[in-house]
Amino acid sequence: METTIQSTADLTVARSVLKEYFGFDTFRGLQESIIEELIAGHDLLVLMPTGGGKSLCYQIPALVRYGVAVVVSPLIALMEDQVAALKTQGIRAAYYNSSLSSDEAKQVLTQLHNNELDLLYIAPERLVNPAFLDRLKSCELSLFAIDEAHCISQWGHDFRPEYAALGLLKNHFPTVPVIALTATADQQTRQDIVERLHYKPKQYVASFNRPNIHYRVLTKNNPSGQLKQFLQTQDNQAGIIYCGTRNSVEKLAEKLQKDGFRARAYHAGLSHMQRREAQTLFRHDQIDIVVATLAFGMGIDKPNVRFVVHYDLPKNIESYYQETGRAGRDGLPAQALLLYDPADSGRLRGWIATMTSEMQQRVETSKLNQMLAFAEATHCRRQILLNYFDESTQTACRYCDVCDSPPQTVDATEDAQKLLSCIYRLRQNYGMTYTIDVLRGSNSDKIKQAHHDTLSTFGIGRDKSAHYWKNLAWQLIHKGFCYQDTAQFNVLRLNSKAIPLLKGEETISLTVPRVEVTGKSEKKSRIHDLVMTQDPLFDKLRKLRRRLAEEEEKPPFMIFSDTTLHDMVRKKPATLEQMLTVSGVGQHKLTHYGLSFLKAINEKEAVAMIEDN
Repeated sequence: METTIQSTADLTVARSVLKEYFGFDTFRGLQESIIEELIAGHDLLVLMPTGGGKSLCYQIPALVRYGVAVVVSPLIALMEDQVAALKTQGIRAAYYNSSLSSDEAKQVLTQLHNNELDLLYIAPERLVNPAFLDRLKSCELSLFAIDEAHCISQWGHDFRPEYAALGLLKNHFPTVPVIALTATADQQTRQDIVERLHYKPKQYVASFNRPNIHYRVLTKNNPSGQLKQFLQTQDNQAGIIYCGTRNSVEKLAEKLQKDGFRARAYHAGLSHMQRREAQTLFRHDQIDIVVATLAFGMGIDKPNVRFVVHYDLPKNIESYYQETGRAGRDGLPAQALLLYDPADSGRLRGWIATMTSEMQQRVETSKLNQMLAFAEATHCRRQILLNYFDESTQTACRYCDVCDSPPQTVDATEDAQKLLSCIYRLRQNYGMTYTIDVLRGSNSDKIKQAHHDTLSTFGIGRDKSAHYWKNLAWQLIHKGFCYQDTAQFNVLRLNSKAIPLLKGEETISLTVPRVEVTGKSEKKSRIHDLVMTQDPLFDKLRKLRRRLAEEEEKPPFMIFSDTTLHDMVRKKPATLEQMLTVSGVGQHKLTHYGLSFLKAINEKEAVAMIEDN
């Protein structure tokens, strides 16, 4: 009973903090349960999509629990953005990294020891330094938060060795709760995170669905022309374009600049000052487009990115999902466009061949194959993404290119039964290519030596091409009837939902591959319904936000997000009390900016009343 009362009291405080500092009335999705558990001192592993509110899951407990929260963050730029945003909201936050001068570093350490901080952001290699660990032992710690936790795992798409050392934390601070957070991790990566951190967390997995992002794939055909055509529909909104090489980044950025777009290049070969300048210009809305390699994005906290373009093929679905997830973090509609050339896979296979671990090569090859299958898919792309992350769904999204123009479907029950039966007859011990060879009656020595030419399924699919069976196999994988076991050489295994199909208790319709539509009649997305067609008041508020941001030398979104400005336009508050009802307006921001925005809103309303009269 006492625990329940304490939990209720903590949640009441948490809701108060949510409103006072962040300006929101209610928690979203799993946030409340996660925050309650962390305030209670429990270890957690949280998977939540970009834009889903991961940061609040540890920021609010940091303000409720006693002591300082230590937040592990991978990039200096990301730390700086997050700390600046927290300070704008009146929260005591700092970062401790190599960008600080000696005096600045001493000041942060003094604040730490005097308990003058609520959150301290730090890089993993600095945190696990023995001297710093000893320093922390003399401080009151509320929690450890490990952001981008997939970097811990060797199976993650962005493994970083310095993250692997974070397993030391539980040895040194066994009573301090640890929350690890990521937007992208399959089951194998999650398990590896748990093992490497040496903890037993309660796991929370939010939906991976980003319903505001429209997914689209175009086969490359004059890619620079296709890109230009796409950008002309975006009305100078903010976006990121990813390229596979530094050379491609430089050439494309230069071409876009010549075509009149406000674009900058960003890659690891540029100087620190050049990269910093590109980031600052982008965050401050002084350029619209960043053309980048994969080095860009994780360190950018910019909610109003309206599109992400992959000019080259990503190496796996995790990378694609995380990179496209940088669009639409404010919840407004956004676009994800992939320009696909099957030949791009050669570059990525060359990268895989450089790996020294045979196991890692197998895993990355499997992930690349699934990325290729996504690009070539003929059914709902969102469905493929969700099923990849073990979020089973059979419902088409109606907000991707395939759903916009559905391909022809046929009853594929009999062929699906043949393929699944062949997997079963092979005792679920062989990969896709071998299974299809058996199905098509190949005369290979390997099949004969294994006596698989005597199976009842041998040759029953010889009337169709290997390409047909491969396409069918990928559709069955995407729909959850079977899967590739990456831990066992990518052999095909059956899922439980294959059983009723094999027994004839269910039927299945699959899509017929089609010729790629070039997309000459580009249709504008829902962005134009909610973002592009602006209320004049929204434009006025945005100009006010830009002026205030320039005066304070901070990115405009740190004043108020686009979502908050839209809510102001809808509610048109006339008093400070009414302004507090706007989503994203907390007490600190109300004090600093409330009167300025009220004046702008009510000036507009006064003019409108005069015009009406």
